[in-house]
Amino acid sequence: MLDSRMGRNFWLYAVGRWISRAGWVVQDVAVPLYVLDKTGSGAMMSLFVMAELIPGLVVNPIAGVVGDRYDRKKLMYGLDIARGILLFAVIAFNLLGIYQLLAVQVVMSVMGAFFSAGIVGMFPDLVEREQLARANSILQSGGQVIRILGPILGGLIYALGGIKLAILINAVSFFGSGLFEVLIDYRRETRELSSLREVWSEMLDGFRFIKGSKNLMVFVSFGVLLNTLLNPVLVVVIPYLTRVELGLSSVQFGSVETVATLGALAGNLLIALKLGQRSEGMLFRALFTELACLTALAFVTRSILGELAYPALLVTICLIGFFNTLVNVPLFTKLQKAVPDDFRSRFFTALETVMMATTPLGMALVGPLLDAAGVTPVVLALTIPSVLIALYYYLRFGRIVISIGSEKLEVVP
Repeated sequence: MLDSRMGRNFWLYAVGRWISRAGWVVQDVAVPLYVLDKTGSGAMMSLFVMAELIPGLVVNPIAGVVGDRYDRKKLMYGLDIARGILLFAVIAFNLLGIYQLLAVQVVMSVMGAFFSAGIVGMFPDLVEREQLARANSILQSGGQVIRILGPILGGLIYALGGIKLAILINAVSFFGSGLFEVLIDYRRETRELSSLREVWSEMLDGFRFIKGSKNLMVFVSFGVLLNTLLNPVLVVVIPYLTRVELGLSSVQFGSVETVATLGALAGNLLIALKLGQRSEGMLFRALFTELACLTALAFVTRSILGELAYPALLVTICLIGFFNTLVNVPLFTKLQKAVPDDFRSRFFTALETVMMATTPLGMALVGPLLDAAGVTPVVLALTIPSVLIALYYYLRFGRIVISIGSEKLEVVP
């Protein structure tokens, strides 16, 4: 049964997002399989990954300006329908060459950036302020269920109907999502852009807004520091630990990602069904527990635990997924509450750009260090400074971090 406290607009939004997410997961599984079947090239596969990430990063700040100036609802359903039309065209005109699909990937990435800028600004207005943490958790819970089931379904669909069937299902999902989004009751005053200079000025406003608030600078700097140190653990160290250090099979490797998703799902359900807004006050407790679990990865090696390493890894990864959710959902919810509507899209696209820009630094250093020193020293070198940083921010800025979201931040000219 749908939670009536969330309201009709939330459920129209959530169901629309889940439909399009399911279609995208199916295509996201099928495209790598198709590219590898056609080329057998890991380099080409990397090119497709970059074609999805880099264009979106480049246009993100501009998308934030558009998301704050124009009708977010029209951006949302318009871009979903446009992406559906594009994918139908791919099938109709048989645009299935590798470089044709690569070009489609770039266009989809750009459209996705503008879509995300619209929805990140719109979503906090669709539910009551005190229900925002619960709403974020419900939305993420559905996404995590799709993430668990989607790869299996995507592989089956590709086996049955190839890349065409996968793209067709994704095209239909975008249209279905758009139909739900059209029904959302959302209105706001729009302001048209008059010049490229105005676009540039407003694009920089997202970064100025962060810089202009001491509380927000504390909050954002905290997130950037921890993201730079800990993201390599999640993205590089854990796969290395799983495949190289422990020598796990492909099935066991997949099980590690599955338990991470199950842990995150459990965290979201806890917030959605019980904690709600109270989760925002538990942020630091959840963070220190997550850091303890990440530090424990240094000792989940075959040389230390022997045959117990694999089950210990599964338990540790599940706990990391659980507590990571109890950190990220309150953080995101606080920012949604704190940032004024007129700056929301620009702020979140600026924040995402900063986060993505700092990530490669950690990635570039960790790979060679793993080959040279192994898992244990690298994990400790990343998690111990993270614990010290978290402790410093807790002791010096704890009240500021916890109070973010209690009232709207002022815009400093």
